[in-house]
Formats: sequence, C-alpha cells, structure tokens
Amino acid sequence: MKIKTVILAALAAATMSASADKIVLKSGSCLTGSVAAVGEEAVTFVSDDFGELAIKLDSIASLETETVYEEGAVPFEVTKPVAEAEAEAEEEPDNAWHGSINVNYLATRGNSYGETASVLFNINRRWEEDRVKGDLGYHYAKTGTSKEDRQTSANRLEAEGQHDHFWTEKVFSYENARYDRDLIAGLKYRLRLGAGLGYQWLDGYESDLTGKWSFSQEAGFAWVRTGYTLRDPDAETSYCSFRYAHHLTYLPKWNEGVEGFHNLEYMPDIADWEVFLMKCDIGFSTKILMDFDLLCKIEWDYNSTPSAGRKRSDMRYIVGLGYKW
Repeated sequence: MKIKTVILAALAAATMSASADKIVLKSGSCLTGSVAAVGEEAVTFVSDDFGELAIKLDSIASLETETVYEEGAVPFEVTKPVAEAEAEAEEEPDNAWHGSINVNYLATRGNSYGETASVLFNINRRWEEDRVKGDLGYHYAKTGTSKEDRQTSANRLEAEGQHDHFWTEKVFSYENARYDRDLIAGLKYRLRLGAGLGYQWLDGYESDLTGKWSFSQEAGFAWVRTGYTLRDPDAETSYCSFRYAHHLTYLPKWNEGVEGFHNLEYMPDIADWEVFLMKCDIGFSTKILMDFDLLCKIEWDYNSTPSAGRKRSDMRYIVGLGYKW
C-alpha cells in the first residue's frame, strides 16, 4: 500500500507539468499524453493517440516528465523529456582538448635577402577540478643584402607548461615550468620552476552588455637559473623569486569570432628586488573562415640583468595566420 501511495504521489505531481508526459509499460508499449486522474489501483491517462485510458499502476515501467524526483522515490524509472535532457547535456563542462597554432613566414629577395618566421602553439584542457595548459613559441630571422652576408637577427625559443588544481570553485593551486633561449639577447638558457596559489575571479562570466569575460590572478614562488653568453659579474646565475601573474580573456558580444587577451608576469628576486623579470602581452585573434583565424599581438620582455652588452627590454609585434580547435 505504501508503494502505491508513492506512485500515486509521483503521478499526481506529473499532472502539474505543462508539457506532455510519456508512460512506458512493462510490455514495451509507449504512450504520450498527460495524466488526468489518479486512483488507488490505476491512473487515468489521456493518450495523444487513443484518448482516455485506465492504466494499472503495476503495469507501468517508467514515467517521462519534467517533474524532478529524488532517486529511489518511485519504484520505476523516472526520466526527463529528450529535448530537456539534450539541453542539460549541452550545459555540461567541456573537457576536450583545445588549442591553436599560428604561423608567420616572410622571405625577401632583391635589395634585401632573408627569411623571417615564427610559430606559436598552445594547448589546454579543463576538467571539473583540474586544468592544464602549455605554450610553445619559436622566432627566427636572418637578413642581409645578399645570400652571403646574411646575419641572424632573431633566434628565440620559449616553452611553458602549467597545471592548476581547483580546491573550490575559484581557488586553485598551480605548478609550472618554463624554458627560454634567446641567442641574440645572449641568453643561452633560462629555466624556471614554480608553484603557488591562484584565484579565478571570472570563468566565462557573460555580461548582457559587453560579452564573456575570464580573469584570474596567481601568486607564488619560483626558482630561476640563467646561463648567459657573456655574464655580467653582478648577475646571479640562480635565485629564488616571488611570482605574480594575471590572465584576462574577453569575447565581445558584438562579434563571437573575436577573442581579446592580456597576460602579465612579474618575478623579482626575493633577496634583491631590483633584480627582476617581467613579461606581458596583449592582442586579439579573429575568425577568418571555419576554424582558421588571424592573430595579432604585442609581446614585451624585460630583464633587469641581461647578458653583458645587451639591452634589458625586448618588444615583438606578431601577426600570423592560425588554426584553432
């Protein structure tokens, strides 16, 4: 009798749903319509095809309705309409791999003879509690007035990876590693290992007026080891630094194919805050055709203790064609 009472309560709640209900019988038959009345032994169901029917409770295998029931509240399966189930599935977090690759190449012949090329690659993935991202960049240029007198004017490699673990919806810890080499700047290598905490202020927040925003900040410590072609006597080969970083992305409401971004990182030596590294970029990508896009950005690097005879600041202007997935 208790089971029948639970069934009756479930079916009574179904009658309050505005959309069509679906009853699947234990025989395999399926009826669509709406519950009209509930009795102790049977339910009166108005079928779309057969009109009013009296269906015994014991013969019901499952009920499909928009009404939400706690698991185990009824002795048969209760599901939601297919359209609603599909809509909820679309709202589930996307945990697939995403990334992009952008390539730029220029060759000149005539009064000048040379090649300029750059490749930028990034990949990322987000799970419910974890996030990983990686970046790789290579820049090369060799120019002159003829093939014989060409000189290398750019030869830079950079690679970075980071893992974030979310302890709450917004608070996360991170571990990252980075490798840099810039032979023109006299940098044979720079290796960095770090860890710290971050806060995800916005994660795809969508404004009705402006668009979609993501913003996070990070703070922690890093160990930095540097090798120079010609080292300044005052330059440290390795040291421990404080690290601050923030990351901003913006998708404007007026054009979903455009994505703006800005990143900044500041790392001063804990023992001497006049010794520091800083890097930042700002730019945007815009969709051209299908998944192909155009990347435009400005990068700035600053090293307070560069290789002897080299400048502290480097600026790069990058425009390239890419593919995003």
